[in-house]
Amino acid sequence: MSGGQTKNAALTTALAFHYQLLIGLDKCFSLEEGQSVWFEKDGDVSLISPDTLASTQTEVKDYAAPLTDHHENLWKTLKNWLTPEFEHVKYGVLVLHTTQAFGTKTRLKNWNTQNTEQRLEVLKTIFAERTEEQLNSDKPSEIIKFQKAVMMDAEYKNLMAVLVKVVLHVETENLDAIKTSYANKLSGYIPLSNRQAFAEGLIGFIYEQANGAEWVIHKIDFDQKREALTAKWGPTLFTIPNFTDRDATEKEVDLYITELFVQKILEIEYEDVLPEAIGNWLELRNSLIEELNGYPQFRETVNRYREQWIRSFSAKYRIASREQGGFEMISKNLYDQVTSEPPFGIDGYPNPDFVFRNGLIHDAMDDEERDLKWRVEP
Repeated sequence: MSGGQTKNAALTTALAFHYQLLIGLDKCFSLEEGQSVWFEKDGDVSLISPDTLASTQTEVKDYAAPLTDHHENLWKTLKNWLTPEFEHVKYGVLVLHTTQAFGTKTRLKNWNTQNTEQRLEVLKTIFAERTEEQLNSDKPSEIIKFQKAVMMDAEYKNLMAVLVKVVLHVETENLDAIKTSYANKLSGYIPLSNRQAFAEGLIGFIYEQANGAEWVIHKIDFDQKREALTAKWGPTLFTIPNFTDRDATEKEVDLYITELFVQKILEIEYEDVLPEAIGNWLELRNSLIEELNGYPQFRETVNRYREQWIRSFSAKYRIASREQGGFEMISKNLYDQVTSEPPFGIDGYPNPDFVFRNGLIHDAMDDEERDLKWRVEP
């Protein structure tokens, strides 16, 4: 990238090119009918539209230094847009897309709100700072060469025709930030666990469109590829695991006897239900480590079910607390009522298994922060 050199110049060039590709990819998502994105056609990234005014040419630059009056970025870009080889009449907008922020004292800050004449006056004022010695030097600096090339036409006709179209898009995202931004755009559309594969598939498709003659992405082709990747990596109906209704073995009971949810059952002196309770809890825990289709969706369903069950249980516990009689018996009755009633369904899981529901009950009881309990206090 232009703002700094790594020890490996080839790597620097590759990263800069990849950054350019991601900018083009972003434009592909907003393509309208008949439009296409081109790489290295008239510059870095071109959006070609049947309507010339909607066509844009974008130069993509990643610089660390700020955009100042005499920084090469704007002047070199203007020089390139003024060459006879570049047909600016084919574009309605010319964009300088740069990671740079404006320098604190630059005269360019108001560029995008200025008219063509005002922009020209800014360039003339900046250029006027050059001395005769600098302009007539046998070995002028690169920036002076760029400035002379831009300002050489005394009537500025061609320059004016270009300036009216120029937009400065500054402080844009750098390579890492644009990757993050791209991933965030997939939220709600591609599951988190599949986003890397989706992105790699789409980026690979963009690279594959390059050939010796042209590198173009047509809307219809991009849409077809995106739809195919969405079908492959998008949300799917998640797999509901199978739950086995089994009691825990004596060995398992001994192994998990110190678990918090077990201690809460022992508080109400209801040892008889321990094999069933521990067996259900183990089934739920095992389901949460299975390799399932749409695993994040199943995890989210478990969380939603837990929250709804806790609200329901809290109401039942308050009712039990108002009952008259021995509180050990009331606590056991509460346990039997809650674990034997039919499980309610939720969106995505309309007919939950008893084992799933009861395993989730004990999992909630095992949460120290929830402070749930079976023992009803007198």
